[in-house]
Amino acid sequence: MRKSVYANYTAFIRTSKEITILEGELLSMRNHLSTQAALVHGLAEVTILDSLTTGAYELEEEKVSGVKSTKLNKTEKWFIKFEENLEVLLAEKRVDEAMAALDEGEQVAQEDKTKQSLSPDALLRLKNALTLLRQKLVDQLAETTCQPFTRGAELRSAVSSIKNLGDGPRAHTLLLNSHQQRLQRGLQVLRPSTNSYGGATTSSLSQLVFSTIAQAASDSLAVFGEEPAYSSELVTWAVKQTEAFALLLKRHVLASSAAAGGLRVATECVQICLGHCALLESRGLALSPILMRHFRPCVELAFSATLKRIEHSTAALAAADDWELSYAPADARSISSTSSLSSASMSQAKLSSSAHKLNSMVKAFMEDVGPLEDLQLDGPALEGVLQIFNSYVNLLISALPNSMENEEHLDGSGSKILNMAESESQQLALLANASLLADELLPRAALKLLPLSQANRVDATPKGTSDRQSRVPEQREWKRKLQRSVERLRDSFCRQHALDLIFTVDGDIRLNAEIYLSMDGQTEEPEWFPSPIFQELFEKLTTMATIATDMFVGRERFATLLLMRQTETVILWLSDDQSFWEEIEQGPTPLGPLGLQQLYLDMEFVIIFASEGRYLSRNLQQVIKNIIERAIDAVAATGIDPYSVLPEDDWFAEVAQIAIKMLTGKGNYSSMEGDVLSPTAAASAAPVVSQGSNQ
Repeated sequence: MRKSVYANYTAFIRTSKEITILEGELLSMRNHLSTQAALVHGLAEVTILDSLTTGAYELEEEKVSGVKSTKLNKTEKWFIKFEENLEVLLAEKRVDEAMAALDEGEQVAQEDKTKQSLSPDALLRLKNALTLLRQKLVDQLAETTCQPFTRGAELRSAVSSIKNLGDGPRAHTLLLNSHQQRLQRGLQVLRPSTNSYGGATTSSLSQLVFSTIAQAASDSLAVFGEEPAYSSELVTWAVKQTEAFALLLKRHVLASSAAAGGLRVATECVQICLGHCALLESRGLALSPILMRHFRPCVELAFSATLKRIEHSTAALAAADDWELSYAPADARSISSTSSLSSASMSQAKLSSSAHKLNSMVKAFMEDVGPLEDLQLDGPALEGVLQIFNSYVNLLISALPNSMENEEHLDGSGSKILNMAESESQQLALLANASLLADELLPRAALKLLPLSQANRVDATPKGTSDRQSRVPEQREWKRKLQRSVERLRDSFCRQHALDLIFTVDGDIRLNAEIYLSMDGQTEEPEWFPSPIFQELFEKLTTMATIATDMFVGRERFATLLLMRQTETVILWLSDDQSFWEEIEQGPTPLGPLGLQQLYLDMEFVIIFASEGRYLSRNLQQVIKNIIERAIDAVAATGIDPYSVLPEDDWFAEVAQIAIKMLTGKGNYSSMEGDVLSPTAAASAAPVVSQGSNQ
């Protein structure tokens, strides 16, 4: 409803002003007609009187020729003195006394209608004199209002006198013109010689404009009250002054800052103006929509330019990032009164240089956008930061060795322009950057977009901040999108490590059916131990877990999900590899009891170490169960009872435990009981490292 009122208010004011002007013209016409009627009436009376007295005068001329002229009566003498006195008062600009004299003359003219103490000619001259002198006084007062030194009580007195003299519309217009002239003189004094205005100049100009409008509103109310016609003219005048001021700032402040991406400058300008403008709302002047209409395009331009600068700056720094985590450098802006972090939270904020840059620039961006609530930039701000984060995640994915997206980050000569994360520590740092930004830092920065009271309540208890801010539906959905982008990086990480594990450098598949099909062709019983590829998987996950323990302090859940996803990626590849299962189920060499036992041991080994590492998921358990069942069915299809050749489940668990202890260096093979390694208790007691020598 408020928007609708503002949308049609200009037309309403224009119509009201036209009606007011028309009323003034009608009033002037009525006064003019009254004056003309009095003049005509007076002339008629004089004409009649002259015609009646001419004959008598001629007949008695001789009788009275020698007689002394009759003396003027008291009223006629007063009138002669009145004219002389009023001329003197006007010449000496003694307004109050002239007003009193006019009132006295009006009273005499009114009383003479009944007393008839003045001759018709004298009465007519009195009325004409009063009209003429009244107009002179109005013109004199109007000239006074135009003087630079006339202000305050003197201005109100002059305007009030003009109103009392019967010309209210002109009086109100003169009042507004006087304030406008004072405003223009102030602007000329404050405007600097340069084309670009600083914050202090902007504040001074804004204070001058809106204080002048406030003073004009006070003067109008004091002299004219709340009469609609005058109030409408005041609003129209205030809108005009506000628009002129907005265009001035747009030309000298906002346009240049928008072109340079100076969102902070634009924000400060808007904040200053809206702050001063808000003080007028108590007087019934809601001028902020006028400012917003002119400021919005420039602010939006600066808004977009700032987002692009954040993205480009982050990408430039990522090109030279060493992907080593460190604490943020001391930054006064990062520890503001509205977003101070506890020492515990600060100790967890270890990022690489490009992530620190992204975090600091987004935080500053949100601080700049937060005060612009009237422009409704919250949604675009969140969407812009999301796009920047997605672009940054794309860079992190490209930093993974052998990533499919590396080709997008080559220069003209084919050399990589993005520093690769070669070690596992560096690669995990990529995930640490993305996860900490998405889970904590960017959502905390987004709190600047919430109302101040709500943001303070959330910031007061940093623990659980992300949960509290998620109560806002829009930001909760925004955080989900950030986390989905992190999941994309995590999946790329896990897929890359799985491929490195499954394929050789030459592109051959290491995890193939031949591992299990070749075992039943051997003359001797194999030395039972997990297959080499699953040993490497265990060692890789163990290394990751060790690094993640130090890297993901306070975010152990993310590390657990990463290990879980990495394990699932390898096992799901095995489960979905059609060539593997075609050889197992339909190949020329069937899967035998020993191969089934080895596959069973490998799967049990994965379950045991994933369970001990606390990253065993229900999905992984189900996939492993399906793999084992499918292998058992393949053996059963050859006519062999698989359950008659498989050892008890405890045997697989014990061998897997022994393997884990040996691979972690916590156990000594020579001290183990030899019969544990063989379901027939006939296995050799020689140390076993892998089956690689048997293949």
